[in-house]
Amino acid sequence: MRLFEVNVLSGTRLTRHYAPKMVARGWGRVIFVSSEAGVQTPTEMVHYGVTKSAQLALSRGTAQEVAGTGVTANCVLPGPTLTKGVESMLSQLYPDLSDEDRERRYVAEGRASTSLLKRLIRPQEIASLVTYVASDEASATTGAALSVDGGLVPTIFP
Repeated sequence: MRLFEVNVLSGTRLTRHYAPKMVARGWGRVIFVSSEAGVQTPTEMVHYGVTKSAQLALSRGTAQEVAGTGVTANCVLPGPTLTKGVESMLSQLYPDLSDEDRERRYVAEGRASTSLLKRLIRPQEIASLVTYVASDEASATTGAALSVDGGLVPTIFP
């Protein structure tokens, strides 16, 4: 329930509050940060993947609801990312390795082993896509699931 509250209901509540104001203004950006796990759910994280799939549905439904108003709604799908939490996890998993070797080993042995990037994504790389989606330049990008997963997922459904 906690994951559903955080990953789905929080976005639902914020969208219900802010989207009508954006529509009235004739411009706005609704951006959900989902995950590639919403498309390619890992066996060990089904509970998480389900909530991220729900975000995809929420994003697309929101885009349909605000269609033609100047408001866009999109979902950004990051892949495995080198956050402070992941750094901490890696230091616990591989205490005797350097930071670079920890990342290399985790990528080789874990979920990110199929990544075409062959490394974890940096938070700034995700932020760059979010910056675009939030900009005026993204006026024709709506209802989309935008991948920033390092090539982890071979294809994303429309």
